[in-house]
Amino acid sequence: MAGIEIIVAEGGSELKDFIDLPWRIYAGYPNWVPPLKKEVRRLLDPHKHPFWEFSECILFLARRGPETVGRIAGIIDRHYNEFHNEKMGSWGFFECADDLEAAAALLASVEMWASRKGMTFMRGPLNPSTNYEVGLLIEGFNYPPALMMAYNPPYYPRLVETCGYTKEKDLLAFLIDGDYQPPDWMDRLAERIARKKGIHIRPARPKDADSEFALIREIYNGAWSDNWGFVPLSDHEMRDIQKNVMQFVDPDMVFFIDYEDEPAAFCVIFPDMNPLLKRLNGRIGLTGLLKYLLYRREINGLRLLMFGIKEKFRQLGLPMLALHHVYKLAREKEKYRYLELGWTLEDNESINSLAEEVGARRYKKYRIFKKPLSF
Repeated sequence: MAGIEIIVAEGGSELKDFIDLPWRIYAGYPNWVPPLKKEVRRLLDPHKHPFWEFSECILFLARRGPETVGRIAGIIDRHYNEFHNEKMGSWGFFECADDLEAAAALLASVEMWASRKGMTFMRGPLNPSTNYEVGLLIEGFNYPPALMMAYNPPYYPRLVETCGYTKEKDLLAFLIDGDYQPPDWMDRLAERIARKKGIHIRPARPKDADSEFALIREIYNGAWSDNWGFVPLSDHEMRDIQKNVMQFVDPDMVFFIDYEDEPAAFCVIFPDMNPLLKRLNGRIGLTGLLKYLLYRREINGLRLLMFGIKEKFRQLGLPMLALHHVYKLAREKEKYRYLELGWTLEDNESINSLAEEVGARRYKKYRIFKKPLSF
C-alpha cells in the first residue's frame, strides 16, 4: 500500500480536490447534506470572505498514491487570540477516509504549521470559528443536519482522539417537532412576562436591514462576550451574513424584544434550507430555480440560529417570552413542522433546562477537541 503524502492546496486542481472530497467520503451516508461548492470556495478565499481580514489559513490534502483521502485547514484567528489573550491555532474543514495514517498526517501538519506561528494549543473543528459551523457530531447520526450544523461519519471522533486530542467542550442541539403542544404554564408565564411594564416584541424591519443587522451585531457581541469560545463578529462579517441571508430569511422570524424603548434582546431563526441544498447537490446551476420551485415545500423546518440578551435585562424572563413567541409564529404559519434549538453549550444550564422544560428534546451532541502543542 502506498504511503501518505501531504501537500499544500494552493489553488487550481488541488483546491478543486479539497472542495470535491466530501462527495466521495459521504457516498454511503444518506443524511449528509452537500454544501454549495461556490460558497465553500468563497469561504476559503482570503480575498473574498471577511473572516480572513484578521485571520490566516493553510489548506492541506492527504494523498495515498493518486487518490486524495483527506483534507484539513489550519487556521489562526487573530481576533480570537487578541480577545482572549491566548495563542490558539485551530483546525477545520476536516474530511478523511477511515484512515488513521492520513488523519494523523493531516493533524500533524496543521500542528507543526501553528507551532511555527507561535501558537501553544490546537482546537477544532472550527469552520472557521464559533460564528460558523463547529464541532464533530458524536450523537444523533440518524438525523440529517439542520442549516449550518455539522454532520460527519461516526468514525471521525475516533480518528481525532487517537491523534492525542481530548474533549474540551460539548455542544447540544434540541428539537421541537411533530404535534408539539407547549405546557399550560408556558402560556401563562409568557403572558405574565409580556405584561411587565415596557416589554414588547417587534419584528425586524427589512427596509432598515443595515441598521437592524448592526443592532443584532451590537447585542450579540455584548451578550456572548463572556461565553466559552466566543469571538466578536466583525462589521464586515455581519454585512456578509446580511447579504447572504436576506434572500431567504423569513422576516417574521427575526425579531427584537424591547424594554422601555431600549432593545433588550434579539432572536434570529432561519428556515432550514438543507432539504433544498440536498436536492441541489452542491450546485445551483441552470436548474436551481426549477428545483427551488419544485421542492420549496420541503423547506418545512426552522433553526434558531442566534439569540442574545443584554446583561442588564437577563432577569426579565426574556428567553421564555422569545420561545413562546416563536412557537406562536410557527403555529400560525402552519408550514413549519419542526424547530431546532442549537447549538448551546453543555454547561449553559439555564438555557438547556428551559429547553427541556418547555418540551424540547436533546437529540444531538457535538464535540470540540483540544491538544497542547509541544514542538
